[in-house]
Amino acid sequence: MAEMLPAIPASTLVLFRERAGTPELLMVERAKAMAFAAGALVFPGGRIDPGDHELAATLEGDVDDLAARIAAIRETIEEVGLPVGLTRMPAPDAFAALRRSLHAGTGLGPALDAAGLTLDPLPLVPFARWRPNHPHSRIFDTRFYLARLPDDSPEPVVDDTENSRVFWMSAQGVLDEADAGRARIIFPTRRNLERLAQLDSFDAAAAHAAAIPVRTVTPWIEQRDGERHLCIPDDLGYPVTSENLESAERG
Repeated sequence: MAEMLPAIPASTLVLFRERAGTPELLMVERAKAMAFAAGALVFPGGRIDPGDHELAATLEGDVDDLAARIAAIRETIEEVGLPVGLTRMPAPDAFAALRRSLHAGTGLGPALDAAGLTLDPLPLVPFARWRPNHPHSRIFDTRFYLARLPDDSPEPVVDDTENSRVFWMSAQGVLDEADAGRARIIFPTRRNLERLAQLDSFDAAAAHAAAIPVRTVTPWIEQRDGERHLCIPDDLGYPVTSENLESAERG
């Protein structure tokens, strides 16, 4: 087995809403100037910060898991302005103040205290964990969580720094956009969208996630039918478990 290279702990949130019986996911388009996944469609998320661990240490449970949940909540608030992971729906002014504090660099714990809000990370559903091990780009050890859009949430708003666009679309719709050449998605996002496209509601996705214990996915390269393929395990709920390396790297 190859030596595992250093990885940056990260977290991301797959946020669901349902329209006319169809689940839609919140997607953001990364700014083209970003060093990682420039111009790609991704789920809201980012690095797990020291402040996320500090807040996690005040709660009961696995600190690493809680810190990842907190990071997913914080990044979603920062990037798209949606009040996920809170015990109640905040007043617009209080939530706007919270988001401004986060953008100014305040940790989530102090920002919540100042806004009179409290955290509720437990409804997030663990879905996947991906940790590539390739030497050619930045490596993230990313935990994926599922969540339902809270009732009475405002419309998402793009942060115009790391991201250039935010929108709702079905998992299959995003895949169709990428296959038509109108969007770019990287290998982990494609595999997770394919998995999510099998599921017809948030409840179905949560049940599916609960039935398959999270195990870290580290893709590997092997020869298949005379071509180099990027592969993942075949027992984690993914309907597609390999892709030609050239097309995977283009994504």
